[in-house]
Amino acid sequence: MKKENQSSVSEFILLGLPIQPEQAMFYALFLAMYLTTVLGNLLIILLIRLDSHLHTPMYFFLSHLAFTDISFSSVTAPKMLMNMLTHSKSISYAGCISQVYIFLFFGGIDNFLLTSMAYDRYVAICHPLHYTKIMSQSLCFLLVILSWISSSVISLLHTLLLAHLSFCGDNTLPHFFCDLSALLKLSSSDTTINELVILTVGVVVITLPLICILVSYGYIGATILRTPSIKGICKALSTCGSHLSVVAMYYGPIIGLYFVPSSNNTNNKDVTVAVLYTLVTPMLNPFIYSLRNRDMKGTLKNVFSRGNFSL
Repeated sequence: MKKENQSSVSEFILLGLPIQPEQAMFYALFLAMYLTTVLGNLLIILLIRLDSHLHTPMYFFLSHLAFTDISFSSVTAPKMLMNMLTHSKSISYAGCISQVYIFLFFGGIDNFLLTSMAYDRYVAICHPLHYTKIMSQSLCFLLVILSWISSSVISLLHTLLLAHLSFCGDNTLPHFFCDLSALLKLSSSDTTINELVILTVGVVVITLPLICILVSYGYIGATILRTPSIKGICKALSTCGSHLSVVAMYYGPIIGLYFVPSSNNTNNKDVTVAVLYTLVTPMLNPFIYSLRNRDMKGTLKNVFSRGNFSL
């Protein structure tokens, strides 16, 4: 490919997962994971919509998280599955840039929603008498709207900076989707500003929300230790343990992969870890957050026993 500006790059080649393309078992596995993600999270949204007892701030945030998880997985999984099925590895330049924006957009919303859920649990456990007043409907809507707006602006910033880069040499991405850090390594332009923005914005999108979550659960832990009721302790630990499990699964890989954008290697380990937060974590969320939850299981049982699916 001749050295021209980025308009000459019509497509990128996605090498995909570090597995043999002819192994149908992996295709069936990832297809099952994606379908489980979509159906499980849709079930969460449906149950919360049907049961008025679940119209609380906690489940309000959970329903938005479920929708975001479906969208987050759908940005990468269908293209990956299609490439595995057809053995086609190409993605257009416009499609790649669009995938980056949408991926970052829903990933950012996930971060902010996890933070909102941690704050909700903090208020519920540490200030139970003022919970209804603090976690008002207007505040819940405001937190969700701010999550969408903030993530949209941040994603647009990354995408515009990426679109100004030149790709004049190799157009092969050692990944199963258009990963921002992989694209920066592929660019023939100076990516210093892009990497600086990743680190700076990463503090806002990843570090600060994570600190807020940890501080919230620090206060929750202190409150739990002062609780004389064994039943109350068990209930609090059950809710907080589930949330912290997902937080660890989600933030751990992202911090390791995206806070070191100048790494010289996008190796098989990076690609494998990416599967964890793009497919595995969204798939497990319905089980961790809801299907183990007594209220959700009760609602599921009532809905099926009545055969009531009207919205």
